[in-house]
Amino acid sequence: MQPIPIKTTIVGSWPFPSWLEFASQNLDKFGPADVNEMIEDAVVNAIHDQVAGGLDVITDGEQTRLDFNLSFYGFIKGIQANHEETRKYGPPAHDQRGKHTIVEKLSAPKGLGVLEEYNRLKRLAPEGKILKASIPGPYTLSGRMLPGEIYKDRWEITEALMPLVALELEKLVEAGAQEICIDEPSMSCYAYKEDTKRFVDIFNRTVKGIVGKTRIGTHLCFGNFKGRSIGKKTIAPMLPDFLDMTFDELHTEMCVLNFAEVHLLERFAEKMDVAVGVIDVKSYYIETVEDVKERIQKCLKYVPAEKLAVAPDCGLSQTARWASKLKIESMCKAAAELR
Repeated sequence: MQPIPIKTTIVGSWPFPSWLEFASQNLDKFGPADVNEMIEDAVVNAIHDQVAGGLDVITDGEQTRLDFNLSFYGFIKGIQANHEETRKYGPPAHDQRGKHTIVEKLSAPKGLGVLEEYNRLKRLAPEGKILKASIPGPYTLSGRMLPGEIYKDRWEITEALMPLVALELEKLVEAGAQEICIDEPSMSCYAYKEDTKRFVDIFNRTVKGIVGKTRIGTHLCFGNFKGRSIGKKTIAPMLPDFLDMTFDELHTEMCVLNFAEVHLLERFAEKMDVAVGVIDVKSYYIETVEDVKERIQKCLKYVPAEKLAVAPDCGLSQTARWASKLKIESMCKAAAELR
């Protein structure tokens, strides 16, 4: 397939329709058939919004995920919710997301649910769009787990989660997934203080079984829980080690950095394609087409058009649906005009 110059994409998540959020808080009022119908309808809505906005690459909008990590914890055996570790009140922040204590060896006998999401997307999506699946990498997935007496630390938890993620990736490839994004924001958040070579080794071993079989991307952001970052906002510590990660496309935030480090994208573009955040998901200012064109032109100084994709900084699950639709429309129009 010929590369699309200035390809338009999203990270993975799309805002929930309001009725889905209400229904998810009142599931006791619905039967299994009702729930399945709601899931299908929500994915149809997400697909419609993305196609109407003009995106080249679409997802299922992650409509079955109520939390980036914790939704996956429902598929993982060996963990127990630890409510004592969670702050209940005050301004929203990551410490309100909840933690889980590990009580036995981790396993996922029914998989992690991403295969089911992708098969649903494939069945419901129109022809002609590139379909993308997304899944947290093992280091990020370990982020809300406490070792208990089973594992020594986060590194050991990550090693235990790696085969679970790797198996899901292999199943996605078997299902024909065109693009798979392995989200590892914890790596970008902590690149300034942790062993970046160790991060590279973890990532490469996770994707080893699918290299060359599908298009592999990774999303490296600084957090977006309730529209708030948690990491140190700089991509500089990722260099040069992250250049050795085995993926085809890097997705990084840039609006949140006010494009201060856009020149560093040139280093990544020497080895891979680059998807750049040109839409600010943490702001309700609606970018105009001219705003986005200006941002894309900044990127084109360092990334060739055929290697550049444009996207929101992060997932859109924390941005209102009305705003997301307007922002994506501006982004896609800007990309089309610059092509």
